Amino acid sequence: MRYYCEEKESVLNELHSCESGLSQQEAAKRLERDGKNALEAANGKSLIRRFFEQMTDPMIIILVVVAIISGVLAVVEHDSFADVIIIIAVVIVNAVLGVYQENKAEKAIEALQEMSAATSKVLRDGKIQTIRSEALVVGDIIILEAGDAVPADARILESASLKVEESALTGESVPVTKFVDIIQLKETEKDVTLGNRKNMLYMGGTLVYGRGTAVVTATGMDTEMGRIAGALAQAEDDLTPLQIKLNQLSKVLTWLVLGICVVVFAVQLIKAGSLSFDLVLNSFMIAVSLAVAAIPEGLAAVVTVVLSIGVTNMSKRNAIIRRLTAVETLGCAQVICSDKTGTLTQNEMTVVDSFGTDKRCLAAGMSLCSDAEIDEDGALSGEPTETALVAWANQLGLAKPDLKKEFVRCGEAPFDSNRKMMSTVHTVRSQVVQYTKGAPDVVLERCTHYLKDGQAVPMTEQDRETILAANKAMADRALRVLASYFIGHFMESGVWAITDSADGITMAFLTMSMAEIFHSLNMRSQRRWSRWDR
Repeated sequence: MRYYCEEKESVLNELHSCESGLSQQEAAKRLERDGKNALEAANGKSLIRRFFEQMTDPMIIILVVVAIISGVLAVVEHDSFADVIIIIAVVIVNAVLGVYQENKAEKAIEALQEMSAATSKVLRDGKIQTIRSEALVVGDIIILEAGDAVPADARILESASLKVEESALTGESVPVTKFVDIIQLKETEKDVTLGNRKNMLYMGGTLVYGRGTAVVTATGMDTEMGRIAGALAQAEDDLTPLQIKLNQLSKVLTWLVLGICVVVFAVQLIKAGSLSFDLVLNSFMIAVSLAVAAIPEGLAAVVTVVLSIGVTNMSKRNAIIRRLTAVETLGCAQVICSDKTGTLTQNEMTVVDSFGTDKRCLAAGMSLCSDAEIDEDGALSGEPTETALVAWANQLGLAKPDLKKEFVRCGEAPFDSNRKMMSTVHTVRSQVVQYTKGAPDVVLERCTHYLKDGQAVPMTEQDRETILAANKAMADRALRVLASYFIGHFMESGVWAITDSADGITMAFLTMSMAEIFHSLNMRSQRRWSRWDR
């Protein structure tokens, strides 16, 4: 069923659910029937199996063969077993190092998964409960707020300015605005792409703004994220460039060893001019001894040790490597192709530059004119652009909790595509202040004055050109640019309630000349490498 093309009432009926949620008994039945809401993990390998898999490398096989031959020669010639012991030790150490690294990486990944085990708010028996996300079932009514991860695929029932970041699925770094209404297919359309299903939520997304409720339509491997996981599980692992080169070297060494044995053996017999058992045996032993000497017994160990050092160094930078050979693969990468910015970034914005004379005034206004929050530990929640503003103000010593106590919000106009701005109204002592942020060109149209040395100065055309030039210079650097202004008036001798037609906001302030400020703000994504894993 295409839930995004159906009314929410029809979806609830199809899923045999209701807006008050499922009962505990029904949820338990569905959980037993459908299984946990979790992606299927690959079957783990035992330590013994991993150990012997390390022996399947062609170079290791050659070393094992050489060890056997050396052992036979030592028995026949009553010689020392030193070579045999050394070769076997190299093979064992190599296998142990490989198993240890893989096991260490697996434990680290399991620990991360355990730490990230999410919980969800659901309606069960008409009451809000917090349960582990893996216990969600189809038909559950989930309650989501800004900062929550979407635990399963779901059809939205209620939306209050809901915005969701879905880069894990679509690669799009910009949050998507969600709504409740059904999606009407055009006559020429057979379906709607996943990124355009704006009345649906999908596992792997994160709410960055607003709140809402939704009914779960798919869990576990039946979700869109589960389909991707299933496709990845069926994909076959190709050999890394290092493995290909080592296999080629192994083939060359194998033919070289056989060639040495044949040539030396034949030359010895030709030089002798006659055949005898002792002569044949002696010639064979010499040929085999030279062949064994041609094998680089330490190569496998050296490769493993060097790769282990690389893995250790990368782990210090929070990069977890599951397979040793993957390290060299990353070093061979010359071109990385990506569809969208969200694939290779954290979607974390950072303020990197500003235009204006009073950074603290700008930072305070930007922080107050946003819905992002910061707690005592410095953890941010909200839409990425707004969290960057709040973080910037916090760095300048303007913590938002303290600003909110002094500047109490009493009104707001959320951002929309028509106004291209967001405005908030605050009371502070005997004063009302409006802060607005938005697109530079739109904000600049509403500015008549700017602050110079703390005084409101009329804005001339030359000033506007200077501001627009600064805006263009920042945009040319691929920075996202925002502008902000404020309107503030004392309320000591009387109050007038008027409407600012430009913003459509009703405010209370004195009729006096307005002082407005223009600043530009820009941000860019901080790049990061995710865990390199084959």
